[in-house]
Amino acid sequence: MSEMDVHKLTGAYALDALDELERARFEQHLAQCDDCRAEVAELRETAALLADTVAVPPPASLRDSVLAGISQVRPLAPEVPASPTRHATRPAARGRAWMPFLVAAALALIVGVGALVMQPWAPSEEVERLTAAEQVLQAPDAEEVFVDLGEAGRATVVRSKSQDRAVITTEDMVSAPSGKDYELWFIEGDEFVSAGLMPDAPDQTVVLDGSAAAAAAVGITVEPDGGSKQPTSDPIAVFDLTEAT
Repeated sequence: MSEMDVHKLTGAYALDALDELERARFEQHLAQCDDCRAEVAELRETAALLADTVAVPPPASLRDSVLAGISQVRPLAPEVPASPTRHATRPAARGRAWMPFLVAAALALIVGVGALVMQPWAPSEEVERLTAAEQVLQAPDAEEVFVDLGEAGRATVVRSKSQDRAVITTEDMVSAPSGKDYELWFIEGDEFVSAGLMPDAPDQTVVLDGSAAAAAAVGITVEPDGGSKQPTSDPIAVFDLTEAT
């Protein structure tokens, strides 16, 4: 193995991928080469960062772009000046010739197992992700209708046409009678489409089931336990979405 070939073993050594003979030969070289010692330390640091990363699904195009580019990237050995003092300093022009190789190799490995590395210090998508109810309530086109149910409590329906969803929030709403449930409905003319049941609790935020963009109103009826396919009673509340603000 030539001296130039020995310089190329920094990555394999940092990942513990050398056999015993290669390791012994490289460690003998490493004791005398400042450049390779620095590269090994940096490669190990990078490998440690990759070990602490979080995997998320990669873009579909990533694998092809990595495989297309990796054949054009190779590690370069250090530039060796003609001067006898070649170990005294590391030439500035050399930069980090191994970095493209490291990045390409790491990405190729990650794509091979079907995941893309996310830096552990990057903001988590979980923190920024809104719930379905929050998406409706915070939508720029959110429309609101409030109904005072008297002693039964208060309720507000918010509809976003861009989200095609509606949300009902309640305050101090009394429980449905024993053996009964509150059922939600989208109303369009004489047609009632069930939008799910309301939980039996005074303060709720519930996303209605189904498409809300075309609905003219939302209604609440008292139905047998488990709900009905069509209303069996008159609505106790109707939220007229045509008058929403």
